[in-house]
Amino acid sequence: MNLLKGKNGIIFGALNEQSIAWQVALAAVEQGANIVLTNTPLALRMGEVDKLAQLCNAPVIAADATSVEDLEALVDGAMAHFGGKIDFVLHSVGMSPNVRKNIPYQQLNYDFFSKTLDISAVSFHKVMSVLYNKRAMNEWGSIVALTYLAAQRIVVGYNDMADAKALLESEARSFGAIFGRDFKVRVNTISQSPTPTTAGNGVKGMKTMLDFAQAMSPLGNADAKDCANYCVTLFSDLTRKVTMQNLYHDGGFSSMGLSEAVYEIFLNNEH
Repeated sequence: MNLLKGKNGIIFGALNEQSIAWQVALAAVEQGANIVLTNTPLALRMGEVDKLAQLCNAPVIAADATSVEDLEALVDGAMAHFGGKIDFVLHSVGMSPNVRKNIPYQQLNYDFFSKTLDISAVSFHKVMSVLYNKRAMNEWGSIVALTYLAAQRIVVGYNDMADAKALLESEARSFGAIFGRDFKVRVNTISQSPTPTTAGNGVKGMKTMLDFAQAMSPLGNADAKDCANYCVTLFSDLTRKVTMQNLYHDGGFSSMGLSEAVYEIFLNNEH
């Protein structure tokens, strides 16, 4: 449909085919976009991003999203590659050392907690700050970050990542007001279904979360490809007046209290 024909974008966070960012990159290019891929140097060594770069005919620029200096070099490099400004950015970055080491919330390692916030949330502010200060975004551009319902509701096992996602969503509103006022750029977050990415699989009880969400959601869980398609609509000109929103993309899960499928599970357990 060429929804993104002639548009240029930066995709953060693709690691392998499980990554939502990987699927977003493929979908954006399929819709006519030119993209630059980026991740940390370590992730680039460990992952399969070179394969994605070939599929998308896209350059890869290494950047640590927590480093303003790296982000400045990334944005400069992307604009040099595109020969102009940027139309869309996807922030798909998140990691918690506390989650990885199974440290419970009530006993958080605070050095790890600071890293969780810096990597998973403050990095989003840094990305937007660099884009803003460099006047790097075209008018009616779109910045999207991925989040999760645990920012609003307690989800066992999500730990300090929930706090990071709450901060991320607040940043989208705060910076969205400024970006919209000054440059007509929109900023939104997508609250995605639990998705078995490399990072997602590190969350304790991920299989149970997936099964429960599937049973609760009238439309079932949204997978990475579904999320990619939704991102494309937010990058496109069809959503020019959508900004500062946390948009649920979860098959209806976030509006449910008790589904018939879950009710039947508990009813059967009674017998």
